[in-house]
Amino acid sequence: MKKIGFSGTLDPITNGHMWVINEARSLADEVVVFLSENPAKKPKFSAEERKSIISLSCQQQGWNNVSVVIVRGDYTARAAKKQGVECLIRGIRTTADFDYENLIQQTNVDVLQGAKTVFVMPPRDLGSVSSSFVKALEGPIGWNWIMKKFVPGPAYHAWVLSWLRKEWETLWDYEHRDATAIAHADDWFARLTGPDCYGGTARHYHNLDHLVHGLCEIRVWAGNMRPEPADVDIIKQAFWFHDAEYGHNGDPAAATNEEASAQMWLGSHLGQEMDDAAELIRATDHFQEAAITHRLKDVLLSVDLAILGQDDEVYQNYARAIRQEYSHMADDVYCEQRGAALAHLCRKAQAGQLFGNDYFAEQYNERAIDNMQREMARL
Repeated sequence: MKKIGFSGTLDPITNGHMWVINEARSLADEVVVFLSENPAKKPKFSAEERKSIISLSCQQQGWNNVSVVIVRGDYTARAAKKQGVECLIRGIRTTADFDYENLIQQTNVDVLQGAKTVFVMPPRDLGSVSSSFVKALEGPIGWNWIMKKFVPGPAYHAWVLSWLRKEWETLWDYEHRDATAIAHADDWFARLTGPDCYGGTARHYHNLDHLVHGLCEIRVWAGNMRPEPADVDIIKQAFWFHDAEYGHNGDPAAATNEEASAQMWLGSHLGQEMDDAAELIRATDHFQEAAITHRLKDVLLSVDLAILGQDDEVYQNYARAIRQEYSHMADDVYCEQRGAALAHLCRKAQAGQLFGNDYFAEQYNERAIDNMQREMARL
């Protein structure tokens, strides 16, 4: 077969969709992905954005025989025939899927004189993966870690950036700001999420995932504890910038990561009252944290350490990411230094001092002790 087509809204494309596309590649020389633009639907990403995400996902796999076509104002089966595609491929997960897809297939052929359909059944681990399923994951603490398992890298990256963008616009009240202030905030969002900050490829832990997780922790803490909204904003401002600068500690003459990040925040001129958040950023420097007194310090530090109390899979991914960030260290040196740091943190947790905020202590202290002890045993 020369050409085969695969169609859908693909908002976002999932690993299940990628499996079907790869099956299509085994059946034909060329695969055309027909991306539906349905005015009745309100997708998260525009058609052009989805096309880019799909193309990047296929390129990442080294699939150079997959193209993407946006279908506007036509039936997919009819558009496929115009592209020289005589056959479409669809994944069937359940008997309900089959009944629905079979009806569509009959309509395509008998009514529209369009392309025929081949059905394939995905493996069991992908049987429940759909765009709707992935969308429903967003929100609770850890949603990003779970979503990452079900979508290709470019789709995950785009989704996380979209989520962070909403958080950023809410923090800086875009609805009530003028165009100049919004453009300034836009520039800082691009800088913080870009390759020189949290979006950098060398960032294995202090990256966009870390940002999403921490901001979720802040949101859930605020929802449960009902602090002053202004205090929530200060904590969020500090968290957005607290690891913006990273990698300075290798140079004895340079400022610490935390001080450099505080200076970046102060130089951003995003807010009117900047000193509160700057002090919180400095408080994340464990060498000077004890000397800093701030009413919100315990909350921010607890947010930053909350990763220690996550479930086993997330914690192990965190531990591997930390090792990657210190890949310049020989194994014996890393194990010694990491073991000493974990032992220190574990003693604090056992003494009830790891999480200075009671809410976070109740949520994570016991699990953190268990996680750190098991990591020390593996070192």
